[in-house]
Amino acid sequence: MRNQIQSPEPSFGFLLRFDRGPFAIAAWLVVTSFYVLCGSPLTAKDRISKEELWSLKPIVRPSLPQGVTDSSNPIDSFIAEASRAKGLSPAGPAGKLALLRRVSLDLVGLPPTAEEQDAFLADESADAYEKVVDRLLASEQHGVRYGRHWLDVLRYADLDENMPAAAGIHYWRDWVIDALNRDLPYDEFARAQILGNRSAKRQTISALGHLSIVESRPEDLFALGFLARGATAPGDGDQQLAFSAVETISSAFLAMTVSCARCHDHFYDPIKQTDYYSMKALFDPLVLRRIDLTTPEQVFTQGRKVGEYETKSKVLVEAMRAFIQPHHARLYEERLSMMTKEVQAAIRKPEKERSAEEQKIYVDYYPILRIDPPKIKAVMTSEEVKRYDEFLKQIAAVKPPEPLPVFWTVAEDAKRASETNYVLITGDPARPKKSQPVKPGFPFAPDKIEFREGRRESFVDWLTSPENPLFARVGANRIWQWHFGTGLHELSSDFGALGGKPAHPRLLDWLASEFMSQKYSMKRLHRLIVTSQTYRRASSAPPELETSNHQTDPNNSMLWKFPLRRLEAEVIRDATLMASAKLDLTLGGKSFDGDKPDPGTHRRAAYMSRGYRSFADAMPDYLQTFDADDGRAVCPRRNQTVTASQALFMMNNEFVEEASASFGELLRRTSIGDVNSIVNLGFKTALGRPPSESERAKSLNYLEGDPNRSKGFTWMLLNLDEFLYVP
Repeated sequence: MRNQIQSPEPSFGFLLRFDRGPFAIAAWLVVTSFYVLCGSPLTAKDRISKEELWSLKPIVRPSLPQGVTDSSNPIDSFIAEASRAKGLSPAGPAGKLALLRRVSLDLVGLPPTAEEQDAFLADESADAYEKVVDRLLASEQHGVRYGRHWLDVLRYADLDENMPAAAGIHYWRDWVIDALNRDLPYDEFARAQILGNRSAKRQTISALGHLSIVESRPEDLFALGFLARGATAPGDGDQQLAFSAVETISSAFLAMTVSCARCHDHFYDPIKQTDYYSMKALFDPLVLRRIDLTTPEQVFTQGRKVGEYETKSKVLVEAMRAFIQPHHARLYEERLSMMTKEVQAAIRKPEKERSAEEQKIYVDYYPILRIDPPKIKAVMTSEEVKRYDEFLKQIAAVKPPEPLPVFWTVAEDAKRASETNYVLITGDPARPKKSQPVKPGFPFAPDKIEFREGRRESFVDWLTSPENPLFARVGANRIWQWHFGTGLHELSSDFGALGGKPAHPRLLDWLASEFMSQKYSMKRLHRLIVTSQTYRRASSAPPELETSNHQTDPNNSMLWKFPLRRLEAEVIRDATLMASAKLDLTLGGKSFDGDKPDPGTHRRAAYMSRGYRSFADAMPDYLQTFDADDGRAVCPRRNQTVTASQALFMMNNEFVEEASASFGELLRRTSIGDVNSIVNLGFKTALGRPPSESERAKSLNYLEGDPNRSKGFTWMLLNLDEFLYVP
């Protein structure tokens, strides 16, 4: 076989030769899509070896380039060296207010207030900017901002079809936010979510020589929502808990497309199908376990509330059923009479007299025989419809009590742990390949693994160890990406052969090495990055410099200027609410439905419910419009589409209309009706800067001296591109 990518046509062209109809075309598209995503099959000779893959080479801390910059930040030395080699000249520093807006949106996801702008401009000390950075990193809103980033990568969803963990999944989200605010080290961050215990030590010896087990911290129970989230049924019969663990962990913390080995050896990377199922065996013993987060007193109180609800509801429901019974019975009989005699006989039997087969018939036909309200209304008189609607309204008004808090975690099942694990044919749990048993393991593992401490324990020990070069490289690259929009290695969840190589490999290794030496402090890495000259550059340069640099580096991969990019959905919404002084900064708690107007919808959008259902939308329209992910798959970087629906939302949506009105009213009150003050404060609040003379003149011309026209003015500010982009 020649060393090249082969077209799928030679192997699957028969589909098109036999039939050019829709079936053949659909089949060809499926096959072609598979090859595009996973590549075409290569021989073992063609597949890259572990020793050849750049990301698996040990991390060696490179020496700093000398004499290329006057900056003391090591990041700038590597960037300056690369730029000089390309003949690029960097853009100058960003303006003070532009930088303040950038770093505020970046570190806490909120624009700076007018007071913060004034304070920063007034502070002429050499470390004025560093003090701002430290303040933002210490803010509890930092965890909300970066929690959302991490939850994209870790597949957080409030609901996902039949996900049992949905009831208390928000406790995991809150754990992530709290962990980031406390600057939980990156290795402990990963360890806690895979093991439920952040400590690398399993035993400790006291001064008196007593040996004891290191207990997990109580709050780390909620970190296991990461694993529980993957299950689709309480019994986990489809083994989705283990499948999800393998594919999410390998993508999030190893940046390897291990999922490609679920059905066959990886076409390009040194990952075999047996590696995939060996890694799955690490998680196969896990089962879901429900924990009630209540006291006995709460349980008794809940029982009384449920009883009261059922009594009230029963009275209304029975009255409604008596009212509609004649219509319901007639429609039901009409539908049933259309069934076969066997089906009719099974359904007409009392439940206790049905056989198992007859009961299955009843269950299967129930959706067909169910009579929904619209069908009943269709045979009623207008007076009957009014009375029926009143019944429905009364029933809906009786609300059940809020369910008691529960949380789904995971635990190891001894029976599952004793079972043999196999490669699965086509990834189907019902089709184990009995001729190919596997033992627990993982890709790129040491030659000999002792699972003396436990399967997951041994895996996490390796995952977070310096001997695994992927862990630090992937973590450092993700954090860099969240600051610049693109990682030093562009495909932040694919460090394999097809992912290419980093634009700045030496800088990436230096950052990974520094990350480890700083005990995986994520806040220290954030601080190092945002205090660099590279980060503090302007996002535009003089025309002649733009032209010459663009010819050499059109994609700005050498970072000669700061990359301009649009804000994410959550930040746009939060900034809109903040401008109108309505944003609720409360931390934690259940997610709110972004499509339902209630007081909870003024909380930060990181708490907005998201997920997937096949039968109805589970994502608020707003999140879908601005490219938020639904949590079904790992999202290393969000799409950045530009669509008409986004512009229409900002121009016409009721949310923006209400925010504009509140923003305008706030400006009128604060400025005591002075239109000059309205313009100045409006620009500072929405855009983080004062208006230019031209902007001031146009704004005043629109207001015509009338403070009551401020709603249109604030609407205009919220619809400027500058409001939606990081400067």
